Amino acid sequence: MNYKNFADKYIDKVKELWHKGKIQKSFRITYDVVWNVVLFFLIVGCIGLFFAGGTGAGYFASLVKDEPVRSSADMREEIYNYEETSELYFADNKYLGNIRSDLYREETTLEKVSDHVENAIIATEDSYFETHNGVVPKAILRAIFQEATNSSVKTGGSTLTQQLIKNQILTNEVSFERKAKEILLAMRLEKSLTKDEILEAYLNIVPFGRDASGNNIAGIETAAQGIFGIDASEVNLPQAAYLAGLPQSPSYYTPFTNGGEQKSEEAIQPGLNRMQSVLSRMLEAGYITEEEYKKASAYDITADFTEPTKTPLDQYPYLTNEVEERAKEIITLQLAEQDGYTEEDIKNNESLREEYRILADRNLRRSGYKIHTTINKEIYDEFQRIGKEYDNYGPDKPETIIDPKTGEETTIMEPVQAAGMLIENKTGKIISFLGGRGYDTSEVNHATDTVRNNGSTMKPLLVYGPAMEAGAIQPGSVVLDVHLNQKYPQLPRNWPKNYSGNYHGLVTAREALKKSYNIPAVTTYTEIIDSDPAANYLEKMGFTSLTAEDHTNASLAIGSMGKGVTVEENTNAFSTFGNNGKFVDAYMIEKIETNEGEVLFEHETKEVEVFSPQTNYLTVDMMRDVLNSGTATYTQSRLTNKGVDWAGKTGTSVDWWDAWFVATNPNVTMGSWIGYDTPKELTCNSQYPCSTGYSNRNIGLWSELVNAATKIDPELMAPENNFSRPDGIQERSFCRTSGMKPSDLCQDIGLVSSDIFNAKYTPAKEDNSLVSGNFVKIDGKTVAAGKNTPSEFTSGDGVSFNADWLKETMYNTLSDLSLLRPRGASGGWDDIAFTSGDKRSSDIKDDGKAPSAPGSLSNSGKNLKWKKSSSNDVVGYRIFRADRSGGSFSLIGNTTDTSFKVPSNGAVYHVKAVDYFGRESSASKTIQIGDIKEDDDSKKNKERKDEKNQEDEEEEEQEQEEDDSSNSDEEEQTDEGSGSSDEETPNDDEANEEESGQQGDQE
Repeated sequence: MNYKNFADKYIDKVKELWHKGKIQKSFRITYDVVWNVVLFFLIVGCIGLFFAGGTGAGYFASLVKDEPVRSSADMREEIYNYEETSELYFADNKYLGNIRSDLYREETTLEKVSDHVENAIIATEDSYFETHNGVVPKAILRAIFQEATNSSVKTGGSTLTQQLIKNQILTNEVSFERKAKEILLAMRLEKSLTKDEILEAYLNIVPFGRDASGNNIAGIETAAQGIFGIDASEVNLPQAAYLAGLPQSPSYYTPFTNGGEQKSEEAIQPGLNRMQSVLSRMLEAGYITEEEYKKASAYDITADFTEPTKTPLDQYPYLTNEVEERAKEIITLQLAEQDGYTEEDIKNNESLREEYRILADRNLRRSGYKIHTTINKEIYDEFQRIGKEYDNYGPDKPETIIDPKTGEETTIMEPVQAAGMLIENKTGKIISFLGGRGYDTSEVNHATDTVRNNGSTMKPLLVYGPAMEAGAIQPGSVVLDVHLNQKYPQLPRNWPKNYSGNYHGLVTAREALKKSYNIPAVTTYTEIIDSDPAANYLEKMGFTSLTAEDHTNASLAIGSMGKGVTVEENTNAFSTFGNNGKFVDAYMIEKIETNEGEVLFEHETKEVEVFSPQTNYLTVDMMRDVLNSGTATYTQSRLTNKGVDWAGKTGTSVDWWDAWFVATNPNVTMGSWIGYDTPKELTCNSQYPCSTGYSNRNIGLWSELVNAATKIDPELMAPENNFSRPDGIQERSFCRTSGMKPSDLCQDIGLVSSDIFNAKYTPAKEDNSLVSGNFVKIDGKTVAAGKNTPSEFTSGDGVSFNADWLKETMYNTLSDLSLLRPRGASGGWDDIAFTSGDKRSSDIKDDGKAPSAPGSLSNSGKNLKWKKSSSNDVVGYRIFRADRSGGSFSLIGNTTDTSFKVPSNGAVYHVKAVDYFGRESSASKTIQIGDIKEDDDSKKNKERKDEKNQEDEEEEEQEQEEDDSSNSDEEEQTDEGSGSSDEETPNDDEANEEESGQQGDQE
């Protein structure tokens, strides 16, 4: 077939039709139809577009119609109102750590954030951040399309600005209304904040999963520290890529579990993949080069993960919990007062208090406060070390625990617990404290939360200080350490008891406090109890747990309380003595400020007048003796700084459950306590042995704490100055029997002492307690001579108590006036006849019999010696002499001793005993001294007499042994009946220590 001819024919045909106009006509018709159709759809499309746009705009307007028009200031405030973790500080602005929180966040500024982090966040979360006005339209349309088509791949359409709006102003609710408001507010925010401000806010609010301790974290600074252990400014490129990938799904990508453990290799992989995605986007956006990308992609990020760090609660559990609680109390009151409530309202309305405590807790954990404490970090650290390492607490003892669910009994060995508190006197700052032997041993803060009876540490606070303030006593006042039930009928009979069970007679108030005698403390308190010292002194000094009965019970004088007192409150009360009689409430929080430095709270020290300077100094001076020669002398061997002017008091509660020691110096007051959580005796025995008495074990702990604090801050702990003696203090003499101004008679027998007094209360009345007269001595005791007592044995310068004075003091009601004699006293006390009128205190009775003859007569040269008569009423001995054996004897002398010097010439001698009633015993055996002439009859008589004397002597010695045995039995029965013993306690520190009793049936 010829294709060329065919083509020519076809072309010719077309030309023919074109010339005839048929082709043009057909094209025109088609064109018109197509154009009209296109025009129609264009018109319809435009109308539809306008309609859709109007409808969309109307719908958008309806969605945001309730959204208020926010000012720039309002939006800025809401954006920056994000939760921030509060921080705790030791004294001197030393960082302690973050407070406990559900979300940990630390604010930072953009200048302190690595550029890599900024670039990584922008490249990943908002690549158009620098150019958009808050929203990216195509991203929104893409997100709408994906939502409408239910696409499995959703790229999201929110800019950083929108995310900021969602997190800080709106909610995470998924709805068109919330999205519309988000778009509107994002556009407004772009006009209120700069791009840098928006980025900085975003970096501070975005969550980053968990840190190495398992805590939820937010904010780039917290994330950098919690995941890599570095500041946000130090983050390198691969670390920045890893961090930037976390906000998309924090819990999924985070490398740590909620327990603070690193996830498995498989569980960490998604986060590593996400890191690679971030690096790819940074490369695409031009933030990094190809070389940087390759290097960062090969980086082993897992090697940079930090180790878990101890939280403040882990390191300082006692301190963190205590500061949180005190800060919460402060904020609770502030919030309530802002709403018009008073502190009284909060205390008396439990529901109101609970409401504001919840608000305070929320503020504390979210507001980024900086809480500054008074705690010295170095001293506090040492206190905790000593609390754990001190090796002389005493033995663990068994305690039965009952499971409340199963009822099963389990026996555990309970350790002795301990607490201590160190307070600065002038300011009330709590410098340090010991909450226990370790939080793992007991979570109870024994220094601030545990209330226990404070034993004899109560005496200076409630008894001696207030009594001296009232003028009832002074240090040299004489008080009786014997039960005087007729004078104090309101007290239970024979209550209280001294620690040793012994009485100590007439003692000074200084001695009674130094040796911690209970009876003088209670009787002194009874004299002033009607003035309610519990309210006027204890409550002024910070005691908050007194019961109604505490105000009327005499047992409060020796620390037996209805509830008890904390170590903090007891120590704080003693700090009054260290601050010249002015009480300053102890505190631990110096100030609370916002993260911007605005001070929300700052402590103000207020002084409360409690004691006059004179009373305060006298009490301090008495308490000095407690350490120097009283119940706390153990400090002398334990303290490293011997020259510090300490004054304090020991204390023991009922049944030896608690041991206390609190002491003050011109700068600080330190108190310590030991006891079992479940009260039981601190004493030791063969089953639970210990090398030191319980009081000294506590004093040893106190001393170690003081020594450690002194080494760290000697200027605070060991002031060179002593307590200052104020005007109005005078030294005066007094008679030891009465405390009055000494009489001539008191001076003559040597019973004058001196002490310091408040000038207003110096002794003015002359002593009238003593009178002179004729006396004899029986068994070394001076008694008034009877009407038949031989005058040769009496002394005309003897002394006895004045019957009128005895009646005035009611001492005449004592069954035995010898109880007035101080225990172990000598000197002038030996010259006093403990009588009442002409009735002998020793109850010498006339048995109508002559006394027993002296025994064992012997000689040493010219000195006769003999064994005293076994009779208990002998006042002296008469010595007889004969010139020859068998001759008549004549009286040559008398003596109250058991020896006598005879003349030098030869003679025969014997001795007779004379009793109180003038009766004379039979003669002792005879003894020859020197040479004498004898005839045969005399010799025979002498031999017979010698034999008889020998027999008599043996019989007398046997009778003497029987009498001694009988007397010994009587003495033992007397001691057992009185509950007394010469040996008070096997432990040196417990001898003379106190025993806290309970009143009435409680004893």
